[in-house]
Amino acid sequence: MYFKQFYLGCLAHGSYLLGSDGEGVVIDPQRDVDQYIEDAKREGLSIKYIIETHLHADFVSGHRELSEKTGAQIVFGEKSGAAFPHIAVKDGDVLKIGAITLSILETPGHTPESICILAKDGSDQEPAKLFSGDTLFIGDVGRPDLVGSKGFSDKEMAGLMYESLHGKLLKLPDDVEVFPAHGAGSLCGKHLSNERSSTIGQQKQFNYALKPMSKEAFVEMLTADQPEVPAYFPKDVEINRLGASPLESLSRPLPFTSEVATKELQRGAVILDVRTAAEHASGNIKGSLHIGLGGQFASWAGTLIQLGTPIILLANDQAQVDESVVRLARVGIESVIGHLQHGISSWDEADFESAQSSVISVAELKRAIDADEDLLVVDVRRSGEYDAGHVPKAINIPLAELSGRVSELPADGPMSVICASGYRSSIAKSILERAGVKHVMDVLGGTTAWKNADYGTQRREAVPTR
Repeated sequence: MYFKQFYLGCLAHGSYLLGSDGEGVVIDPQRDVDQYIEDAKREGLSIKYIIETHLHADFVSGHRELSEKTGAQIVFGEKSGAAFPHIAVKDGDVLKIGAITLSILETPGHTPESICILAKDGSDQEPAKLFSGDTLFIGDVGRPDLVGSKGFSDKEMAGLMYESLHGKLLKLPDDVEVFPAHGAGSLCGKHLSNERSSTIGQQKQFNYALKPMSKEAFVEMLTADQPEVPAYFPKDVEINRLGASPLESLSRPLPFTSEVATKELQRGAVILDVRTAAEHASGNIKGSLHIGLGGQFASWAGTLIQLGTPIILLANDQAQVDESVVRLARVGIESVIGHLQHGISSWDEADFESAQSSVISVAELKRAIDADEDLLVVDVRRSGEYDAGHVPKAINIPLAELSGRVSELPADGPMSVICASGYRSSIAKSILERAGVKHVMDVLGGTTAWKNADYGTQRREAVPTR
């Protein structure tokens, strides 16, 4: 058996290529698909099948383009409603590539159409491989609350997840290897591990969601405290159901002068600054949204920018522009109309309004808090992160909610924004500045730097129950 995992860190997404006797299968491909084609060619494999474990919500898949380029058949669970030619599989169906059997397990819970694939090479004695999609993660299971529009409640889906896990997956041998579609950083679960594979036996031992409990207890546990559902998730599901257009068909963004960019801004476009937080702070276009390429760029862009909004990129060079376009397309954003020719320097040379962002070190923040200065600290991490330990007196407004809650904050600071490392707080600062909030400072290094300096944190007090 030939086997390779492709891991896309910015989306915490795992996809896979299996091969045997000249035939191959790709499981849960990302949107840009040439790597699978190149790897298969190098290994002498003809891609026969492209299997999707479900209609993905957090990224746009390249199944349609990969099929068009290779002639491979697309495979979905029969409940997917996919609107293009495909093989609709059900529980117990078996596909073959060379000596490998691919047994289909219907595992509803994350979505109604979710399937897992159990791959076994008949020519060797290696343990079987379970490609578990978003049903079973390493350290977690898939969230059940993404399909409300399909007529299922989160509790109904959680009940189906319990049955899929206990009725099927946990009955597999302990040595079966587990390869999920996502790892830590994905919003498709709550507590995903950084590990990229495991075994059924290890998950029985260490996965909190697989501990012995009643179905009722499991449902309550799984539906509690799920992270936010980004606005682009249901839109990506529909793109995947219809099949995304090939990346090559997307229009290339045009180089804009500052004058052209200004006119587009007046028509409703947004400047998306993809440079580092330090570069953005040292000089930026007033009113721009900053999301640096160095982190979970695409996920936050999909969360904060409405699909269809015209986008003008502020980047350092053409390579950053090209990378931005591909990463945005991975979450369904295809509305990049241009990029600022010659970057920030052309804006400055045209004498258009620019701005610099204020920053504050954790030592300066500590002195201000100790002196009881009039400084509001806004922690933009998710509530679970905040609960586990935050800067004293900080209030919590998660970044995904910030745009809709700006009115809760004073228009005149002073105010500081903090996250885990400084990535999200830089985004938050640009959101607040776009909304007209003044005197906002970004905390350098975030809560990690605060803790590394041995400064104390507070935990959110639990609400007492009666």
